[in-house]
Amino acid sequence: MATQVDSAAASEGDAFREEVRQFLAENFPAELKGKNNALASVEGPTEESDAQRQWREAMGARGWGTPTWPKEYGGGGLTKPQARILDQEMAKIGAFNPIGGMGVMMFGPTLLEYGSEEQKKEHIPPICRGEIRWCQGYSEPNAGSDLANLQTMAEDKGEHYLVNGQKTWTSGGQWADKCFCLVRTDRSDKHKGISFLLIDMDTPGVEVRPITMISGASPFCETFFTDVKVPKENLVGEEGNGWTIGKRLLQHERTNLSGGGSMARLMGASIADVAKHYVGTDADGRIDDPVLRDRIADFEIRWNSFLLTARRAVEESKAQGGVSEISSVLKKLGTKLGQERAEMAIEIMGLQGLGWEGEGFTDKELAGVRGWLFGKATTIYGGSTEIQNNIIAKRVLGMLDHQ
Repeated sequence: MATQVDSAAASEGDAFREEVRQFLAENFPAELKGKNNALASVEGPTEESDAQRQWREAMGARGWGTPTWPKEYGGGGLTKPQARILDQEMAKIGAFNPIGGMGVMMFGPTLLEYGSEEQKKEHIPPICRGEIRWCQGYSEPNAGSDLANLQTMAEDKGEHYLVNGQKTWTSGGQWADKCFCLVRTDRSDKHKGISFLLIDMDTPGVEVRPITMISGASPFCETFFTDVKVPKENLVGEEGNGWTIGKRLLQHERTNLSGGGSMARLMGASIADVAKHYVGTDADGRIDDPVLRDRIADFEIRWNSFLLTARRAVEESKAQGGVSEISSVLKKLGTKLGQERAEMAIEIMGLQGLGWEGEGFTDKELAGVRGWLFGKATTIYGGSTEIQNNIIAKRVLGMLDHQ
């Protein structure tokens, strides 16, 4: 009986794989091979070419940009094995997922769990189609690591809330259409006075001011709310439940950030390929520096072990009802490994890893330097390493504070 079930599952998998291959052959533009989804990058959107638009629309129509999300809201409705097949076939031809950003990474999964039916029907489909950009209104000048100290106030005015306050480090705020925001609806209780509100970024009274980083980019902003009217139906969950919803969203963010941040993606090639290019190879095609070769082998073993562990942990968490505190472990280790990789890549590049602008450097080398600098933030945003250590100690290891 088990053999028949396995055979049927294999047959279904083969049929779906063929469906994916045909879809990719018909819809993925060859000119996009090996490229990334620049529209979902924290560095900001670039102008969408006709090929990018066609690819996004094709994937969005199938729901395959969010493959395992419910089909009734525009997702693909695929099983996990089917989603893996989709990933595998896309990787084979150098295709990328054109649907992404904070809507997919953070807000969408949270709304699917906590949103009303009306909110899901309104907000999830355009996320699945890649038609809308979201930003996150969490941190404030005096509420970073102690996020619950936030003071942005949403006053109940009957049919709407009136929002006043300031957020900072709002990634992509200058390009976003909407913001999922933690606001205070009650000053008498630090945690229970927080609510989760959705704000249109083009509402009168919303102002964004981009912040320039050391890398030269301005991927995030200061955001100011001055007498901003927000409809009551934009409240997710109940008043005072924002801290619970907000923490859940952070677990999704940390799980997604654990892949090492954007600096690894910016470098593109594997660290071994980088070394072969800049250091050279011996007669056997190996990296022509035995010490560096050992260092890279050690890193690759640890990196791939982490990726396998992360996949297992995420699948176990989802099987138990979603992400969990294990996301803090993944975020802490994954971002640190990503920084280590970027440091090693810059070292291997030598003088070519010191470029900032001008002639003598390739675009990839300049991007690598900026990615290395940008990567310093990955152990801070989404909850600093120190915060993750506290969460791991208390909620994973079960350690208690001793007064």
